[in-house]
Formats: sequence, C-alpha cells, structure tokens
Amino acid sequence: MSRYLAGVNASILNNLVELIARKGIRDVVLCPGSRSAPLTLAFVRNKSFVCRTFSDERSAAFIAMGIAQQMRTPVVLVCTSGSAAYNFAPAIAEAYFQQIPLLVLTADRPNEWIDQFDGQTIRQRELYGRHVKRFYELPGDYDHADAVWFGNRTVNEAINLASADPQGPVHVNAPFREPLYESTGNSDTNQSIRVIDALQGVQTLAGHQWSDLQQRLLSFKKILVVAGQSDRDPALLAVLKLHHSQCAWPVVGDILSNLHELPFFCNHSDTFLGYLPEVEKQRLQPDLLITFGKSLVAKNLKLFLRAYRPKEHWHLQTSGEPADTFQGLTKVIPVTPSEFFSQMNGPDPSKGSNPFAQAWAQHEQNALKGVDRFFSTQIEGEFSLVKRAIESLPPNSNLHLSNSMAVRYANHIGLREHQNTISVFVNRGTSGIDGCTSTAVGSALASPAPTVLITGDLAFFYDRNAFWHNYPLPNLFIVVLNNHGGIIFNLIDGPSRQPEADEFFITRQPLNAKALAREFGFSYADPTTNLAEFFQRNGGVRIMEIDSTQALNKKIFEEFKINIKKQYGA
Repeated sequence: MSRYLAGVNASILNNLVELIARKGIRDVVLCPGSRSAPLTLAFVRNKSFVCRTFSDERSAAFIAMGIAQQMRTPVVLVCTSGSAAYNFAPAIAEAYFQQIPLLVLTADRPNEWIDQFDGQTIRQRELYGRHVKRFYELPGDYDHADAVWFGNRTVNEAINLASADPQGPVHVNAPFREPLYESTGNSDTNQSIRVIDALQGVQTLAGHQWSDLQQRLLSFKKILVVAGQSDRDPALLAVLKLHHSQCAWPVVGDILSNLHELPFFCNHSDTFLGYLPEVEKQRLQPDLLITFGKSLVAKNLKLFLRAYRPKEHWHLQTSGEPADTFQGLTKVIPVTPSEFFSQMNGPDPSKGSNPFAQAWAQHEQNALKGVDRFFSTQIEGEFSLVKRAIESLPPNSNLHLSNSMAVRYANHIGLREHQNTISVFVNRGTSGIDGCTSTAVGSALASPAPTVLITGDLAFFYDRNAFWHNYPLPNLFIVVLNNHGGIIFNLIDGPSRQPEADEFFITRQPLNAKALAREFGFSYADPTTNLAEFFQRNGGVRIMEIDSTQALNKKIFEEFKINIKKQYGA
C-alpha cells in the first residue's frame, strides 16, 4: 500500500478536481475547515479555477448560487463535515426550486466513525433530501482500481446531472481519512482523465402533435399567456414580438418574468385584478390559458385564475415535474416557449377586433396611469424611493429584489419598455429573506454589470455576513428600506390585528445601515442624494438608506390601494 492510501490519495483527488475543470467549471466557493482541506488545496492549486473563500456557510451557499445564476453553469461549493454542511441547506433548496446548478461537495468522516461521538460528525448521507437532484458519495478509499473508476464516474455523472434540464444542485459527499494535509502536496494529474459528456438534445413534438395542437387552439377565442419567473431571454422576446403581430394574444406576468420590454406586456395585473367588478373579471376570463416559467409574486393573478378557470390550461416545460399552480392544468407540452410560439398561430388580428386582448390592454393602461398619478404627488416613504430607484437604474443593470415588501413594491411599480437592458432576480424559489443580500453579492462577483439590490431592513441585517469576506464589489449598489421591523406583518390582516404583533411578528429592531457601512468601509447616502449620482461607480459598495416609520409606510401603501380601488369604483 502506498503512503497516500493511509490518508488522502492526492494524485486521485487531483485527478477528480482536474476532471471538474475539464468539464468547464471555473468558479469555486470554499468554506474554511480541516476535514475539507484536501479538497480546498486541490482546487486552489489547480490554476483553472477562480477560488473564493467565505467563512459563513449559509451566506457562502447563496453567494455561490448568485454566481451560478449569472454564469448559467455549475458552481462548486465546498465545506467541511458536520453542521457546516447543514448551513448550506437554505440556499440549496432555493437553487433547487429556481433550477440553478450547484456542485455541492461536503467533506465527511469515514463511514465507520458516524454515530461514534466523533467531532464534527453528523449523518450526511441524503442530507438535503429531495432538494437536490441526486445524492452521490465518493469512495472512502482508493486502494482498488474499481474505486478509482467509480470516483471518476460519480463526478462525471454529478456534473452532467446538475447541467441537465432542468438544472439544479447535486450533492457529492466525500469521506476523507487522516492525515489530511501530508498527502496533498502532490499536484500531479493523470493526462488520461476520462471525461464523460452528456449531450443535451432539443426536445420537440411530432408533426401530427403540432397539427393537433394547432387545430385545438383554433377552437378557442379567448387565449391568455401567463409568464412566470424566467431569465431575460432576447431570443424569446423576439419570438413573442413576432407572434403578437400575428395573433395579439395578451401576455401577462409580473416583474419576475423579465418580459417588461414587450410593448404589449401586461405587468400590473396584481395592481388591478383585486379591485375589478365581477362583470370585468368575467370579461378577462380565458378559454385557454398558456403558461411558462416558474413562480409568480402576483397573488391577485393567481387568485383570479383559480376562481375564473379556463376550459383548458397548457403548460410549456421541457422536463421536470409540472406545477398545477392554478388548479386547472390539462396539458403539459414538452417544448421551449420559443419553439411553441414559433409554431402556433391564432386568428389573424387584421381580420377583426379582439375584445379579450383589448380588455386586458385597457386595464393595464388604466393601472399604469393610476400608479403614475399616485406617485406624481407622493414624495414620502419607502414606496416612493423604490419607484425613483427603479426609474434611475443604470443601463444593463442586474436588479435584485429581496422578499417581503421590496419585491411587492417593485411589482406594483414595474419596469417600462425602454428599460430593455435590465434583468430582474428574486429568490422566489422558497421566497425567504435569508440569502437575498448574499445572492446579490454573488451576482456582483460574477458580473461586471451594475448590481442593484433593493431590500428591506430585516432581510438586509439578517444576511449581513454577505459582506464578511475580502473581495471587492465595485459594482454593487444597495437601497435599504429601513422601517425597523417586518412591515409586511403590519399590512397583512391576520398578524396586524393581534395584540402580540409588535413583539412576535413585526419584531422591531433599532439598527441602521450607516453603522454597517462604516464597519465595512462602504459609501453611505441618505434618500436626498441624487439617484443618478448614487448609481455612479466609485470603486466600492454604495448604500442608500431611508429611515422611516412603519406607520407612515403603512398609511402610504393603504392610500395607494384606496386610489386604485376608486379608479375602478370598488
């Protein structure tokens, strides 16, 4: 037995790490630890990788997700054994539901030491349950050629699966024996490393299936397209523009869909659908609903489509398990939206008017006018600051919105057609506040574009360890809405009416971002600062904070809803 087999076989481990490089992965997020030292050193000493280290595993995992979100390729995430691996869980769940690829490598004790009161030892097998696409475990020893073959095959499989549609996280557990350091100096790699590529085929339908869909489609008069959370896709936008010129179907969604540059896109349905009279809702009820993408933040749209169900609901999804969000799913079509809208045609709009499409367009215009009219006199509060910030976004920005009120404010405001270079990102896989800042930090590390985060105070301070690292972020701008607590619980009828709301739901807090900015050496500005100047790069992170009260912001938001109600006579 060689001296390496007493501990970590550096040559074999280096080969596995080199395999990851040859599979095209470049970004590695490392968390400090001793049991993971062999992995850390193997990655750091391989010059193919960009390696970054973060001490807080929970934040590190969201940062890795933010990088992968921008790169659209798997990012490696490494930690030591024990509870460190558990701290990855929130981000892994978010990545799973957002379909973001991560290769999660957790170091572990050898199997025989599990449940033996050994330090930093937990049950890491299947640790993330069904929130990863699959769990793998590397051999504990490589003293047989079959173990080497198995390790190579496992890493190939894991990367191929993370990259396959729908993308997502995979978990590879790696047991290591001591000594962990003595054997890692050997950086030799075997040039005969075997790479297994899995080609991604383009799925489509047979000719007769397209014909059947087209024939069925022509039997519907009121066809509605609803887009869920999606990445900005210029090719799809071009297809939808061409399709709309031929069919004029209304396309509805919210700020998560990244379709705001379409001149016919209805992105204020959440603003008006809650206040329409019954007769108007009946006019907007579709016969056929066609959907694509993931989640919606627009609660009123979801409630409307559940109450006014179409005769049929077709969902476009190339693979994976479909969701029946509106409780009326009738057909899953395994093609991309671009292919579907390239193939399908409806009645020629030039041959007659389309009252259904006109009704959706009219309500969108009315809502847009109502929003602009309200803010023409409203200059106070965080809602107004969000509107000004969105209107002032630099071109080509990546806009990140934290959960709770920040994303809801932004959804009512919306992006306009001329902001066609802005991409929107929100952690709406699990919709938690826990990693919103870290995800934006990952985005800023991966992209040279301006990264703008609009966030509430609880989300911001909860995730302050997003800044606990040594990497510059010259393109990160943060707008903090500090009302000193969870204002959403002051707006929801249930918790806001409880006498215990202040302590147990709203959880008031006295912090401000000025102290954090001073601690980390960031620029700080108040909301009187000109936003165009604020969004100019100065080589570091810039924070703008509005310090206000929940009472004021609740009053403003309720006035906004009252104004929209009056517009519809509700």
